[in-house]
Amino acid sequence: MNESSANLPVSTVLAQLRGISRSFGPTQALRDASFTVYAGDSIAITGASGSGKSTLLSIMGLLDTPTDGLYMLCGEDVSHSSASHRSRLRREHIGFVFQSFHLIEHLTVEENVLYGLAIRQRTGAQAQHLAERALGRVGLRHKARSRPADLSGGERQRVAIARAVAWPPRLLLCDEPTGNLDSRNSALIIELLRELVSESSALVIVTHDDDVASSCARQLHVSDGVVREISMGGAA
Repeated sequence: MNESSANLPVSTVLAQLRGISRSFGPTQALRDASFTVYAGDSIAITGASGSGKSTLLSIMGLLDTPTDGLYMLCGEDVSHSSASHRSRLRREHIGFVFQSFHLIEHLTVEENVLYGLAIRQRTGAQAQHLAERALGRVGLRHKARSRPADLSGGERQRVAIARAVAWPPRLLLCDEPTGNLDSRNSALIIELLRELVSESSALVIVTHDDDVASSCARQLHVSDGVVREISMGGAA
């Protein structure tokens, strides 16, 4: 835990993992992971391929459940919640951004964002307003009628981010969000993600990129399923 977070009131805790382990048959992907995510946090998760990073992110995003341990999300024990309950909590609290964008090619930019809102059960005039606001925040309102095929890689990732934050999530989980981008667009995307995190939300990024990791306030390193926090030496 970083020193500044240690002094925050309990109400700012968004997620707590205590003794989280995940096994797949004889293979233990995560071993006794324990850490806390606070409102306003930006956290990089680093480690070699196959170290357990994606498993950790899947558990945090309620796409998987731990074999052992306690996972508290927004004050609720979700360690072994039903699939339907996890789905509802994902809609309410979690946004995802992936390396491969996952845009629907036959929909316009605006329709892709509206589709994400529909999954969160936001439709009609409210959804239209939220979509326009989200595209404005990522600087793509002028591309609302464009198709994904007409966009650059950086623009496509910005659409994916707009879709993730149109209904503001408490946890924004990003899996290699700059993996398909050049260095210039990578820097712009990370700056944008950090700007979008508010005092009531947190950003968690799985990355192999040292520059991306160093831009976050905290770093967690995963090795052979073991998660440890790296001292940032006073980095903001």
